[in-house]
Amino acid sequence: MNSPIHDYFFDKTAFDSRDGAYIHLQQPNTPEAPLNVPEMLTPDKVDGDDIYYTLTAQTGSTQLLTGAVTQTWGYNGSLLGPTVLFETGKTYHITLKNALNEVTTFHWHGLNIVGPYDDGGPHAPVYPGGERKITFTVDQPSATLWLHPHPCPETARQVWNGLAAMVLIKDDHERSLNLPADWGKNDIPVIMQDRTYYDNQLNYQKSYDVDGTLGEYPLINGTLNPYFEVTSPIVRLRFLDGSNRREWRLHFSDNHPFTQISSDGGLLPQPVEFDHLMLTTAERADVLVNFSDYQEGDVVTLQTDDLSFLTFKIGKFDPEDLNLPETLATIPDLTPDDPEPTFHTVMSGMDDEVRLDGKLFDMQRIDTRQELNKVALWEVTNTNDMDDGMIHPFHVHGCQFQVLKRDGHDVYANEHGWKDTIGVNPGETVLIKIQFTKPGVFMYHCHILEHEDTGMMAQIEIYDPKHPVKYHLLSMDEMMHDPTKK
Repeated sequence: MNSPIHDYFFDKTAFDSRDGAYIHLQQPNTPEAPLNVPEMLTPDKVDGDDIYYTLTAQTGSTQLLTGAVTQTWGYNGSLLGPTVLFETGKTYHITLKNALNEVTTFHWHGLNIVGPYDDGGPHAPVYPGGERKITFTVDQPSATLWLHPHPCPETARQVWNGLAAMVLIKDDHERSLNLPADWGKNDIPVIMQDRTYYDNQLNYQKSYDVDGTLGEYPLINGTLNPYFEVTSPIVRLRFLDGSNRREWRLHFSDNHPFTQISSDGGLLPQPVEFDHLMLTTAERADVLVNFSDYQEGDVVTLQTDDLSFLTFKIGKFDPEDLNLPETLATIPDLTPDDPEPTFHTVMSGMDDEVRLDGKLFDMQRIDTRQELNKVALWEVTNTNDMDDGMIHPFHVHGCQFQVLKRDGHDVYANEHGWKDTIGVNPGETVLIKIQFTKPGVFMYHCHILEHEDTGMMAQIEIYDPKHPVKYHLLSMDEMMHDPTKK
């Protein structure tokens, strides 16, 4: 393997830290706490290859700071949620319940299922006291995905309050690689968020920034000031940028190397060694860290920029070499049906002037269409000024895509696998190859949550000419208010 990559790749002049309204993270004045590792969601029932789950969005209270408990939201608990496990080839029957006093949705970010109702975008509301049932069969490879609400224009506030959960897909191929898989011991979620507290409470309106809300304190898996006891020489860290806006520029305090093995949609073709790695909002990266160089009692911290946010305390274990195959996964080479780009989408503006293709989101407007199973080339452009603009993370529902070029040049070293979210620099055009294998109406948008809530979002219909479908696209009023209660 080559020397570790010591580069965040993205345009430094566009880092969120250059924003005049940027909030630098600081250490919370709280005692160290063991890193919370969300337990796996327990099935209601297992019937062969049919698995039944229930997820409830609810309010609760969580002891985060010294003193008063913090009022928070979560899935099946007070904050965040259990880890949802899917197995490739199995069928899942999920009951989605809403115990909140307002409408929410359950969006399966990165999961290739039909839209717009199962996918969980704004056309799939679950009203207070109500529920929705969905059924799907998982047919994509192992990956780290996530679940979050998507009731625009309330997505950002609901995520800020605590609604988010990690979702794992596992398959036989990944198991054959013998990667770390002991959940909570050497297979660890790292859900990275940031929050500000006022008298120990969240106040989204007080923290709000139209260009993306930032918090004062790093909150990792719902833990302030966390540490993790390392008892295995090689540990898999599943990074998820679950923030509203913040970019996480990751490195260890001693620049210890780590090896990325997976991106948004699954295993990379080859492992890539880093000592610095940047994620924009909603991106994921699974990395392996070999702690064999350390001695029992050593301490090393994971940092973003110059702030330590997760402490690793080295315990006792036998050293082990990290032996990965040269090829982790074979990524199919999709052949475009048209050799030229057939769709060009443009992210523009900042603050409340953000637009997608010059328009604001309309729930009842289909902005473009693509035929089911066709492979198309898309150009995704960020027209922000290269000196004063910002990186916009671009996300597409209902699929995983392949990144081909950045302004005509090769993509970043860790972008050769499946992606569903891609950071686009100011003034840059990214060429992607995209195929939808499920029909429906899907969102594509900037994943800075305040930007999508403002209207930096559009809709694509994936159609099967042999089986046309007529969708009822809700209005904003229908989504926000239960029509049966009028």
